[in-house]
Order: sequence, then C-alpha cells, then structure tokens
Amino acid sequence: MEITEHITAVGQEAKLLAQAAELSGLDVDIPTCPGWDMRELLRHLSEIHLWAAGIIAERTAKLWPDDISEHAESWPDLAVFWPDDNELINWYLDTNTNLVSTLESASPDLDCPTFLPAPSPLAMWARRQAHETAVHRFDAENAAGTASRFDPVFASDGIDELLAGFAPRRSEFPIESTGTMVVHAIDTNDHWQVTLAPDGITTVRGDGPADVTLSGDASDLYLMLWNRGDNSSITITGDSEIPDKWHNNQRIRWG
Repeated sequence: MEITEHITAVGQEAKLLAQAAELSGLDVDIPTCPGWDMRELLRHLSEIHLWAAGIIAERTAKLWPDDISEHAESWPDLAVFWPDDNELINWYLDTNTNLVSTLESASPDLDCPTFLPAPSPLAMWARRQAHETAVHRFDAENAAGTASRFDPVFASDGIDELLAGFAPRRSEFPIESTGTMVVHAIDTNDHWQVTLAPDGITTVRGDGPADVTLSGDASDLYLMLWNRGDNSSITITGDSEIPDKWHNNQRIRWG
C-alpha cells in the first residue's frame, strides 16, 4: 500500500470508530480489550494519535514519553487529559484530524524515530497509525454489535506488519521446540512463513514447509492473528498447538 492510502485509512477508520462509540455509548465494555470500556478505548487511541503526531511533526525527539503530560508540550491545545464524556468523541476526532494533517504535511524525507522496519519513517508511521486505528475500530464496532470486515488488501498489509514487523522484535518465545506456521490469505494469495523458536520469531514472505498452515480470507486472518477473532473461519491444517501458542503468548509491546 502507498503512504497516501494509509493516511486515508487513518481518517476513515476513525470516523467508523466514532460512529460505533456514538451508537453504543461510553460505558459499554470492550470484550476484545479486557478491562476497558468505550471511554478507555477512545482515551487510549487519542493519546496514541497525539504521541505519533508529535514525533512526525518533529515536536519531540523522544520515541517513548515518560509521562502523558509530555504530549501537552507538542499539542498544548489538544492534550486535555481527559475531556468530559460529552466532549470525548469529538475530542478523539480532533486528535485524529490533527494526526492526518500532520501525516499529509510531512516531508517524504522525514527523519524521525521509528520502531518497525519500513521504507521510510513516514511510511512506518502512516502504516502503524492506519492499523492501530483499524484494529481499535473493530474493537469499538464489535462492542456496539456492528462489526464490519476489512478490505482484503488492507488486511493483508496489516498481517504483514504484524508478522514481519512486530513479531520478530521478540528475543524469546515460550515454545519448547521450533515450529513453523504458514499463513495463507486466499483472497490476496499472500503467504508468510513464520518460525516460532525459543529464541524468538522470524518471518519470511512466501510459502514453504510448515508444521501448520492457516488459510482464510485476509480480513479473518488479520483479526485472528491480532487475537480479535476466533478460528472458526480459518482452515487449520497440521499442528493446532502452534496457533494456540501464538494466541496465548504473542502480545504487542511498544518499548
């Protein structure tokens, strides 16, 4: 996907999330984020947007803030922690609009901190914020009873970010012996070969020998790999304990 497509997705997914929040109200629990209600989901994503925009706009050189108050140094008019409930959804949309405009105005040669592999810093941040917003859009819609699917190309891109970007950052994985998992998005015909070993995870694009193969539409695989959906729509061929290990142990850590 192009940077412009990711930026468009950041805004579109935010509008869908806000619609779900309006429909359900702020007190509804978010089953896919245990312990959160809609209020906490909106607060979390607003803070993420402010954090990302501050780095992209080069208003901070620090990748990981020590405290939430540091966002006020970058965005004094927006960093309000926290708005009243009757203002929260609109405030969330304001933080998203700020992020989108920051991404759109950023130089293609932007040089800022990153934490995932990408062709450029701008490409990394646009992609990361697109999928951060999209996954949480699903969380909100699922809680509101209106969950919708993802475009196959977008979902496949998100699978790639997770399997080839996030997963290999681990230096260890709680598995006794090495296991290989192939993920096949049948509607885009994309393949990933994921090796889970005690010393971490490696991923390569393409097919190959596997202890287990997961096949399904990209949207279903995207949600399943992000621990947002069950395996009912996925064909699992081989050792089912390997995807169980993934579900139980793969967690995203920012630092």
